[in-house]
Amino acid sequence: MHVAGRIEDYALIGDMQTAALVCRDGTVDWLCLPRFDSHAVFAGLLGTEEHGFWRLGPATPAGSPPPAADRRRYRGDSLVLESEWDTPRGTVRVIDFMPPRDGAPQLVRIVEGVSGRVPMRSALRMRFSYGWVVPWVHRVDARTVAVAGPDSVWLDTEADTYGKDLTTYSDFTVGPGDRLAFTISWQPSHREPPALPEPEGALEATEAFWREWVEHCTYHGPYRDAVVRSLITLKALTYAPTGGIVAAPTTSLPEEIGGVRNWDYRFTWLRDAAITLSSLLRTGYREEARAWREWLLRAVAGDPENLQIMYGIAGERELSEAELTWLPGFENSQPVRIGNGAAGQVQLDVYGEVTEALHLAHMTGLARNDYASVLQLKLIRYLEEHWDEPDEGIWEVRGPRRHFVHSKVMAWVAVDRTVKLIESGDVDGPLERWRELRDEIHREVCEKGYDAERNTFTQSYGSKELDASLLLIPQMGFLPPDDKRVIGTIEAIQRELSTEDGFVMRYPTAGEDAGVDGLEGDEGAFLACSFWLADDLAMIGRVDEARKLFEKLLALRNDLGLLSEEWDSHNQRLVGNFPQAFSHVPLIDTALRLTASGAYGG
Repeated sequence: MHVAGRIEDYALIGDMQTAALVCRDGTVDWLCLPRFDSHAVFAGLLGTEEHGFWRLGPATPAGSPPPAADRRRYRGDSLVLESEWDTPRGTVRVIDFMPPRDGAPQLVRIVEGVSGRVPMRSALRMRFSYGWVVPWVHRVDARTVAVAGPDSVWLDTEADTYGKDLTTYSDFTVGPGDRLAFTISWQPSHREPPALPEPEGALEATEAFWREWVEHCTYHGPYRDAVVRSLITLKALTYAPTGGIVAAPTTSLPEEIGGVRNWDYRFTWLRDAAITLSSLLRTGYREEARAWREWLLRAVAGDPENLQIMYGIAGERELSEAELTWLPGFENSQPVRIGNGAAGQVQLDVYGEVTEALHLAHMTGLARNDYASVLQLKLIRYLEEHWDEPDEGIWEVRGPRRHFVHSKVMAWVAVDRTVKLIESGDVDGPLERWRELRDEIHREVCEKGYDAERNTFTQSYGSKELDASLLLIPQMGFLPPDDKRVIGTIEAIQRELSTEDGFVMRYPTAGEDAGVDGLEGDEGAFLACSFWLADDLAMIGRVDEARKLFEKLLALRNDLGLLSEEWDSHNQRLVGNFPQAFSHVPLIDTALRLTASGAYGG
């Protein structure tokens, strides 16, 4: 009997259109087909075995939990996972991967005997619509197919299979050098069966794909392994057909175990995608940056006045939120949500992140796109009329709108980068008017968003609370790092928002502004904010402290180098959706900054 593991127990495999999570015991507990945002075929991660899983590993007595692998790793710089078990009868290896597709999406699992003769079992229980629908499973020639409504999933293997308790099993034994493959392929149910898979050829092609992609990385510093694994993860979260980047491949992994802060992250946040773009550009990946820019132009279209904070991976605007009441949730964390109601929020900082990304693309020599410049001007014309309005802010609070300081700072960034674009002579615009606007925003933030008595910027105008997003003030160039207000803010955040182990909370969830986000419960330390603190410490000359914090953050990664959104300091475990782009991007950025400063020690 398999029970879903801790978040850090999972490995990511994917084909840049969807992704699966594989537990240490060889169970695939999460897979949506055919896209990241499709319904899950395996939803055991958010429920039980009844909601779909695929276990492949050493056979165990009935009722016994499957053993965790003794070792696992990615094959070199790839997304090919190897898990190895040492059993009393010998050692066996399972190789899991999803080939970058040019046809039907596939998940391939190859069993390889290493020593001795090891009895193995495959147990495959497909459940469509997030575990709600039991498919019709039958044989077509030598293949097994599960069909429900518009979906069909085909199992191909040379092993003998049989059905029992609405599950497809295969029992077999492998010896040294034996290799036996299992492949599932998705296909619309009204279409002809997908082509027969070629597992060994697919493995070779998948390894070659990742090897060639990683060769383009321009970072060769001391943290290369961590940076490359983060880059591979970001690439895996990119939806190849459109260039859209999902924030994470999962939904409703809780920010607090047993709590209600459970959200669907299988969409493209402009903010997350923009900062991902900047990391890719700084490490040599221009093609991904170009594809994202094209995605942005299609998503926003001719309507920047109605800019959403997030879109579907193909640019869809309708992301209605719903609850899946039949799923008990990860470790009973309810509700389980799909869709995301935050899509309708106003977050003025997004204009700054998008403009900064377009500016960086321009500065790094990405081939010019005239409409990108036109879009940037349109965004600023809209912002000119609305920057002084309250919004929901970077953290998507579900409480009242406020004048969040970070939102105003990013509005300043949007205007500043556009002023620089005009000054470069590449576009025409009202230069003097927007210089004055830039100065006006800056002046207001320094007057209304700064607490002189405590020498710190605050979360919002008139508030006494802090917010970790204020750490971006020097990184965005709003004020220089040596400004006393910047140093005071950094030190105040260290004092008031840090956990006992030195990581950073986003904002208080108790105190004067308790309930600012309109939600019950608590959350973990936010990993992106903790990386931002390391960046700031390096910028103000406290480089040894920055390096130590960065290396403490690296130690939070699981054994495969993956991070979720947050860290639960009390229970010492990862929480939130996984793996999380918004954690891996600042890891890359901080590594680059520390390497440039020579702060990495021996």
